[in-house]
Amino acid sequence: MKATPILGAAMLMVGSVGALNTGQAQQPGSTRTALQQHDLSAPGREVVQVRVDFDPGYVSPRHTHFGEEIIYVLEGTLEYQIAGQPTRTVKPGDVLFVPAGAIHSVKNIGTGDGAELATYVVEKGNR
Repeated sequence: MKATPILGAAMLMVGSVGALNTGQAQQPGSTRTALQQHDLSAPGREVVQVRVDFDPGYVSPRHTHFGEEIIYVLEGTLEYQIAGQPTRTVKPGDVLFVPAGAIHSVKNIGTGDGAELATYVVEKGNR
């Protein structure tokens, strides 16, 4: 690729931002680990199961899913906000149901890591 002044300036800006972040604490995040995905006997539907790990202080953006989400809390203290429902604080062994299309978010309010087993029942090919 041929370097242009604009490309060079953009690369300098990206490098400068990286340099500014050196030594700063990394923002809390989450990690998704795919466990299984299978077709269901209901035509056009599939189940997807993932483990989701949350760093302390992590807050997910508000989002939706194309199907139902069934949550089993594995670790930590998590706070869920699901549209139309009161905020719920859950701990290991607790379960939640998020209806298809419901806007929701999760926050790890504990001092340690949080984790959930998320099972999605969705139209095949939509997640």
